[in-house]
Amino acid sequence: KQAFNESLEKLQTDYLDLYLIHWHGPNVKETWCAIEELYAEGKVKAIGVSNFSINHLEAMKAYATVMPMINQVETHPYFPQDELRDYLKKEKIHHESWGPLSQGKTDLLLHPILAEIGKKYGKTPAQVVLRWHIDRGSIVIPKSVNPNRIHENFALFDFALTEDDMKAIAKLNIETRYGRDPENTGFEW
Repeated sequence: KQAFNESLEKLQTDYLDLYLIHWHGPNVKETWCAIEELYAEGKVKAIGVSNFSINHLEAMKAYATVMPMINQVETHPYFPQDELRDYLKKEKIHHESWGPLSQGKTDLLLHPILAEIGKKYGKTPAQVVLRWHIDRGSIVIPKSVNPNRIHENFALFDFALTEDDMKAIAKLNIETRYGRDPENTGFEW
């Protein structure tokens, strides 16, 4: 709650639209209960988690009175998180993609399949990937400091991918994450 109050002070507001636990950790139960209290008090409009696996979310059912409304996880065509995405949909938890363009750590945006699809719509491979997220029903918030790319990231609503496009992009799955694995507990807090 101290961190929450510090955030309110820094943001000069009396509530937050969304508050998340960033990683599953040793005090997750206590942290979640405190977040639930903030939600019940109307200080937060939506509560959620980031980097939680199915195991983490299932374990929450033992103590949560309000389940997360969102789970923000690494997701991109090389790592589409299909099993987790299906679980989130079943549990009515929104799927938000972080690293939606694979964090620029890969050759994803040079992939010929994405270039070919983009050419068909007059779009860049990045726009194709962002549209893929949208068409899958995920929340996507791409990060960029480049004004041209920021503009490009908004120009996603004048086309939609076909079923064939989605199948072609599904073939890019190599089940490779570029961030830390949430199930790996071998790191220091």
